[in-house]
Amino acid sequence: MEYDHLKLTASEIGTLWGEYVNGTMTEVVNRYMISILEDTSIKEVFEIALEKWEKQKQQLVSFIEKEGFPVPIGFTESDLNKGAARLFSDTFCLNYLHIMTINGLLGHTTAFSVSVRKDLREFYNSCDNDAKRMYDLTIELLLQKGKFQRDPYFYPNESPEFISTKDFTDGIFGKGRLLSATELISLSLNIKKSIMAKALSIGFSQVTGSKEVRKFFEDLEKAADGNIQSLSRVMQKDNLPVPMSWETEITMSKDSPFSDKLMLYHMGFLAQTAQVYYGTGLATTIRSDLGVVYEKAILKSLAITKDWFDIMVKNKWLEQPPLAPNRKELAQDK
Repeated sequence: MEYDHLKLTASEIGTLWGEYVNGTMTEVVNRYMISILEDTSIKEVFEIALEKWEKQKQQLVSFIEKEGFPVPIGFTESDLNKGAARLFSDTFCLNYLHIMTINGLLGHTTAFSVSVRKDLREFYNSCDNDAKRMYDLTIELLLQKGKFQRDPYFYPNESPEFISTKDFTDGIFGKGRLLSATELISLSLNIKKSIMAKALSIGFSQVTGSKEVRKFFEDLEKAADGNIQSLSRVMQKDNLPVPMSWETEITMSKDSPFSDKLMLYHMGFLAQTAQVYYGTGLATTIRSDLGVVYEKAILKSLAITKDWFDIMVKNKWLEQPPLAPNRKELAQDK
């Protein structure tokens, strides 16, 4: 039996709305990067990403319009300053696309998990497949160019072992213990994502024309750097290598490629997704010292998000998502 005639739920509309706004933001950034890329192999991957997004965008509009909701404004050509000088290196652009693809995979999976209608599930399944394809393409190209930063290697034990002491959770007092492979999953990824956030903050702070927005970028840069240092110390304590930074992949340009609205929204998006990844790291770690690092990172991110929200609202840059009906207002006498 087909259920495509069912009305979309609030969760389903919410995911469509978010996918459209975030997708149009990434589209504008990708168009700029294509305009500055010199490496043809990297440019081809970006062109594939834009081609896949264009199909998804049309489907998102169709879903939203059929339910009678207004299509979000999102981000458009007006947020792109054509002809702007190069702000990022080719290597940074490729790493950016890789990290944003990881964010896309998370978003598509979340959207799929709250979708009931078959047509919507099929749509997000296709989006997920597109993102997996982009993930493969970016990794293959990074490996080919010797730019992919692999995680540390562990060496196998002779046989499986069980935890035999309560000290396994101790990372602050006593002898502590070495990091586990399961803890390295979130630890390494969070460092890489913070490295990108820091580099973008540096680049955006160079080109924004607003003192208020520049201060926000500078504050976010300091927070991202603090998180990088805290997480890196945990790895270095166990003599494990940490990912390299990307600051040198930002040029000296002061010519802004994007509107302040787009740049600020982008950094807010990264701050909010960081909370999800820090939360995952907190939930999967057993070592107490690493848990404290994640808790502090989440609190920092929450404070940054509050500042971001205030600036976005002040400048009327933040679109309002669909809201629940106001029953009290509807019940008032006319």
